[in-house]
Amino acid sequence: MNIRFTDAVPLDPLREGQDAQARAAAILAADAIPVFEPGVTVSYRSGGRTLVVGSAENALPWADRLAAALPVTVLLLDNQETMPVRPYPVHISRTVAVAGWLGAFEARWQAPGQPLQQGRFDLVLDLAPSRLIPSHQRPHGYYAPGYDDTAREQAADELQDMVGDFEKPKYFAYKERTCAHGRNGQKGCTACIDICSAQAIHGDGDKIKVNPYLCAGCGACSTVCPTGAISYAFPPAALTGKRMQAALRSYREAGGAQPVFLLHDPDHGAALLARLGEAIPGRVIPLALQHTASTGIDVWFAAVAYGAAGIAVLMTGQEAPQYLAALDQQMEIAQAVLDGLGYTGPHFQLLRVEAPEELALALRHAPRGLVPAQPAVFHLAGDKRNTLDYALEHLHRHAPARPEQVALPPGAPFGAIEVNRSACSLCMSCVGACPAGALQDGQGAPLLRFIEKNCVQCGLCATTCPENAITLTPRLSFMESRSQPVVLNESQPFHCIRCDKPFGTLQMVENMLGRLGAHPAFSGHLDRLRMCGDCRVIDMMEPQGEMRVTTLRRG
Repeated sequence: MNIRFTDAVPLDPLREGQDAQARAAAILAADAIPVFEPGVTVSYRSGGRTLVVGSAENALPWADRLAAALPVTVLLLDNQETMPVRPYPVHISRTVAVAGWLGAFEARWQAPGQPLQQGRFDLVLDLAPSRLIPSHQRPHGYYAPGYDDTAREQAADELQDMVGDFEKPKYFAYKERTCAHGRNGQKGCTACIDICSAQAIHGDGDKIKVNPYLCAGCGACSTVCPTGAISYAFPPAALTGKRMQAALRSYREAGGAQPVFLLHDPDHGAALLARLGEAIPGRVIPLALQHTASTGIDVWFAAVAYGAAGIAVLMTGQEAPQYLAALDQQMEIAQAVLDGLGYTGPHFQLLRVEAPEELALALRHAPRGLVPAQPAVFHLAGDKRNTLDYALEHLHRHAPARPEQVALPPGAPFGAIEVNRSACSLCMSCVGACPAGALQDGQGAPLLRFIEKNCVQCGLCATTCPENAITLTPRLSFMESRSQPVVLNESQPFHCIRCDKPFGTLQMVENMLGRLGAHPAFSGHLDRLRMCGDCRVIDMMEPQGEMRVTTLRRG
């Protein structure tokens, strides 16, 4: 079990009965919120062409069965003295590679001494000793049931139904303008790539690229994205927010106290809760999600602002391990904020249980965190950062403690930066790298400005800085200045010694003299480094042997 325990409060039968009645009202209210229809869908087309891979003992019997309904091709991975005679193609291979999705699988294989062969298939039955597609979330149309006969039976039945046209929601939306993956060839945030269990996301230069056919809709990418560049489009966060608001409103009106949302998936989690039955504490409100990895600090902060005493997330062992690590980090950040604001907790509970008795024990210790005296009325926004602004503003306004700032653990999507003024040359590389508009130039003046509210701590500014002059400081500021440009560094402009046009700063010119003074293009012509680009070219093109009169202005 991976459980955050709090002190269990002895059950009061009267209180428990009232909370249970309030929970029933809350569930009815949440279920009454209409589900949004997907705005965009992803389509698949399968003709049933099936590739079966495995040893002759494992693959041929299942291929024989499938061949009655599907066009089958078999790749055998073991030695065969004689090629098996079948009414479908059979190949022997020592190396096999498969990639793709329903209706678009590509396979490559090679037998000893034979040229590489390849083929396209709609479906794959993988009976190899180790899976050919190792991603935790398997592509649609790919079945790897292992050695269990019941699982193989189920896979064979499902394969025969996977012929025709299919569609699913496009689960994500992507705004590359605010993506912090990279800038100017410098790598920044890789959170969505690292967490994707379907291997559907990869870097594409300074941006990311999501394969909608591989995306399984877990929403974990949106949970860890610091800027909100990738968001959960179906079901959207706004729907979850409305369900939470409706549930809590009905729960309060029915006299319930200290409500806790238990977020679970609609399959394994729901089945585990059904087995638990009436043992679920009355104040625990189950709320099914498309996937438990699809919500993070924005939704959780909103729930606390609405009046939820806690959030418990139920993981049943079916999830990718990186999801647990990400949710645990999100809970650490969220709890640090609430602790800093004086809301006694804990407010969050990450559960990994597979048996009803484990879940019953965990829910007896469900969070009883302090909440604002007045429930918030804002709705979750489509933009993650806007939701965070609404929730944090409400939580701070009603907080027992109102600090100017709260220190946060590394990895938090809030913070400031510190600039070493003696090293910073005001080259403004960091401004061009910042995806969130947190760093700004001086509009012609040699100064660097910073808006802390916009900073997502992606680190691109520090990575890009040629002087290594930038340090990240994770924190959450509640000062009024957080929304206003603050000058981090400034300098007097340096004027070209030939035309008197400002073109840089004294620090920048001194750095150039130190670094380029020995370069063949400038040795003996150091004054060129004190000139603007235009004058430098003119000086280099003028005949060197002729007498000329040039008025130089010494900086």
